[in-house]
Amino acid sequence: MSANDAPGHDTGTTGNWEQLARNAAEPAAQRDEAVLLRELLAFELAGDPYAVPVERVREIVRLRPITPMPRVPEAVLGVIALRGEVIEVIDLRRRLSMPGVEPTRRSRIIVLHGEDGCVAGLLVDAVDEVLRLPEDAIAPSAQGDSEAVEALCARGEEFVSLIDLEKVLDVDVER
Repeated sequence: MSANDAPGHDTGTTGNWEQLARNAAEPAAQRDEAVLLRELLAFELAGDPYAVPVERVREIVRLRPITPMPRVPEAVLGVIALRGEVIEVIDLRRRLSMPGVEPTRRSRIIVLHGEDGCVAGLLVDAVDEVLRLPEDAIAPSAQGDSEAVEALCARGEEFVSLIDLEKVLDVDVER
């Protein structure tokens, strides 16, 4: 009598459980491949939730001294030095025509990669989390929305505005 023939050992049942587990796992894996997830960095401005695509974020840094620059648009606060690199900092509140406020301990600078290889920082009130959403959960914004908002997505009971970085980072354009 072999070990497989011992009482209480049913090779048919064990084989069936393994096959059932494989079959149960297959559809889940196929569903994960079929659903493309988009990652967004969520942050706050004036108590409202906003987000930018994670792939554009280089890093998030605490507020540091900002050197003002002459003859720049009002939304440009100045520049910071970050590991020997000079980075322009844009006050996102001012850029979106919101009243400016004094930064707090929660304020952060989101350092972004620009489309043209440039790097810029956005001053925000606070950084919240990374959202992982299916692509179909993100809807284009309505015509009446701010031109800096390109899409909306739901996070629990509230809507998060996805920022159009090309429009926000183009501070030289008169609005």
